[in-house]
Amino acid sequence: MEGEILNFIKVWITVLISLCFCYSIRNTVPKGTKRFLSVLPVVCLFLYLPLKISSVHLGGSTAFFVAWLANFKILLFAFGKGPLSSDPSISLPLFIALACLPIKIQQKRKNKETPSPEPRLDRQSKENPAPGRGKEGLRSYAIKAVGAVLARNLLGLELEPQFNEPYFATSLQDFWGCRWNLVVTSILRPTVYEPIRSIGSHLVGRKWAPLPAVFATFVVSAMMHELIFFYLGRVRPNWEISWFFLLHGFLFNGRDCNKEGLERQVAAAENDLDNINGRVYHEHRLLAVLPQVCRVQGRC
Repeated sequence: MEGEILNFIKVWITVLISLCFCYSIRNTVPKGTKRFLSVLPVVCLFLYLPLKISSVHLGGSTAFFVAWLANFKILLFAFGKGPLSSDPSISLPLFIALACLPIKIQQKRKNKETPSPEPRLDRQSKENPAPGRGKEGLRSYAIKAVGAVLARNLLGLELEPQFNEPYFATSLQDFWGCRWNLVVTSILRPTVYEPIRSIGSHLVGRKWAPLPAVFATFVVSAMMHELIFFYLGRVRPNWEISWFFLLHGFLFNGRDCNKEGLERQVAAAENDLDNINGRVYHEHRLLAVLPQVCRVQGRC
């Protein structure tokens, strides 16, 4: 165990040094190809570092913070986008916190009034557990909440919430786009969704461009989840978790197609709150979590 903790410390020292390097070039290397080539070794290094930690808990959190969040934010930083490029006068501690922690600074809003939730959101089904209330959901809440608490206490920042009552979701669009894991959603949008939508608008038109963009976002999310579980179990992926995200990408787009008169039965099911909560929760357990947990426990 002492050796594992020592590896954990070495990994995070390397992460901090790498992020200091990225911080040092923000005003000297112009955004675009030159900055991308400069940070590309850091991205590759961050993909390798979680392999140095074999502990499920230490390795899992490190993989999520470094291989996923930090890498995606660094790629945005290379092209002058994302939270790391939003403020030219950003301090080094804030730069590091924004890079590798699941946080997003709360923006000041002119209108502080928010619409009250619809009355139908109060009738949550007791038979269908909410997706964030199982052990896996609680673990996901805990990892992200710890990072947010550390950033708020150490840096004195007002942060946006990690989740927005996902058990009150009224559709898959509402669940994935507005309620579940909002920090990851805010990272996937500029790194995957917006570029694919921009390309698709030239190929299939602006009307249909969001469909391949949404599906590509679910594909990338599936690949990153497969990578995280690979770090945990060190076994060859069997792609069960990918089917979960591909299925939801298909259903997500099916709702948009329904606006043109297609897939009405899909939309009718999604309009029922209990069906949404039950479907997301049970699909998440059966297709995404349980097979991977069994494989990781078998390896341990």
